[in-house]
Amino acid sequence: MTSTNGGDTQRTGSDIARSLELLWDEGERPTRGPKPGLTLDRIVTEAVRLADAEGLTAVSMRRLSTELGTGTMSLYRYVPGKSELLDLMLDRVFMPGPDAEPPTGGWRDAVEAYARETLVLYRAHPWLLQVNQARPVLGPGSVGGLERTLSGIKSMGLTDPELIGVIVMVEGYVTGVARTQAHETEAVKKTGLTDEAFWEAQTPALGRIMTSGRYPHLAGLSEDAFGSHFDHFEFGLQRLLDGLDVLVARREAGGGAPA
Repeated sequence: MTSTNGGDTQRTGSDIARSLELLWDEGERPTRGPKPGLTLDRIVTEAVRLADAEGLTAVSMRRLSTELGTGTMSLYRYVPGKSELLDLMLDRVFMPGPDAEPPTGGWRDAVEAYARETLVLYRAHPWLLQVNQARPVLGPGSVGGLERTLSGIKSMGLTDPELIGVIVMVEGYVTGVARTQAHETEAVKKTGLTDEAFWEAQTPALGRIMTSGRYPHLAGLSEDAFGSHFDHFEFGLQRLLDGLDVLVARREAGGGAPA
């Protein structure tokens, strides 16, 4: 896996109009030149596979042409460049699966499902953490996913900006968890040390520091305070949902929308 720190973030397409044409299948298709069997779908599929296996930095037009067994110039007949290709890759992985059903439970079930599905998505495609998604070019995958989520949380009775705020809040929480997990995986790969071995190496020094009396609150923590058995993602998710419960109940009681 390549580094997931913020310095490696990559931007999406600069040719917004062309990306939208490609995403919504409104662009002109190549009529000559490309190798028979080469399609935009095949190019995007291979790009996602390569990013999943080797990281986003491995994805280049030259590398893709090698993997697809075609000339680099043939790819440019389908997509202008890597930035626009990245738009297509993002939309591909955000596309709800063919078996995805609209949420059938209450809004809390919908929010919880969205959080869990998003974490699974980032675990499957850790290169997403390297992409600046602040200004996405919206295609059928991202629009379809947003529509599905909104259909499940509309019953919260919040204002439209607040509904979007719920999605942004959950996305931010899950992204933070996914980034931490990706960093842990990266650290193990780079150092060869498991989490257990890493902390064991610090135990002698930390033991002396904790008995110095300078950090009484830390020293007083139970032995299982930092245990790996505790599910921090689950704990945080349930507290986030509890907070939304309070807001929804307040609105149902006539608390009104914020000024």
